[in-house]
Amino acid sequence: MAVINDPNIAANVQRVGMGSGMVWTPGHAVSGPLPVGAGGGYRLSMQSGTMAVSLGANAEIFQFRYVTGASRVCLVHGISLSAGPNVAATAAVLAAFRATIARAWTVAGSGGTRATLTGNNQKLRTGHATSEVSDAGISTTAALTAGTKTLDAQDIGSVAFGIGTGAITTGVGLQWVPKTSLMGEFLGGLAWPLALANQEGFVIRIGANAFPAGATWTFGVDVAWSEVDGF
Repeated sequence: MAVINDPNIAANVQRVGMGSGMVWTPGHAVSGPLPVGAGGGYRLSMQSGTMAVSLGANAEIFQFRYVTGASRVCLVHGISLSAGPNVAATAAVLAAFRATIARAWTVAGSGGTRATLTGNNQKLRTGHATSEVSDAGISTTAALTAGTKTLDAQDIGSVAFGIGTGAITTGVGLQWVPKTSLMGEFLGGLAWPLALANQEGFVIRIGANAFPAGATWTFGVDVAWSEVDGF
């Protein structure tokens, strides 16, 4: 049998394994969020306006850019999205929303509604540092301007769905996509968070097919992240 000793309090000893004559006394660990050091934990929820019809293929509709002056790492733990229409489309289409990592993001995007991230905004604890996310924005009616960055060739998460042409009437539940995690259900130690360094981030785009004429719609995005001294 081995033991683990507390280097500061000699009476704190954790047994490892079973010894002769011992009664089974399992060890335990307390789970919790990652230590943030001088950084912090944050959540952001943003909602679009009424999106215009015929949004082009690959259009960016949400942007999240990290710029650190303290050499911290931004750990994105979750990205979720929901969307629904209020006017029927004039043509059916196979559609998608997808999240893509952006690197070498030297000039921020523009357009839409940009989040206020100064002071205590979005902190999960008032004592945490002000977030170093320099810019986050969501579409109001149309695609966002891209800025200067390099998108990865493949996405890190997506949700696919179909848009039909059936009439939308009063009392019908209207939804294209219920609240869906774009990072998937990858929980625990087998899945890394998205770890962003300086001038990195992610965008949410629509798929390779343009959205059809006729349909007007809205969507919401939630992001949970922490900014840590090291990872």
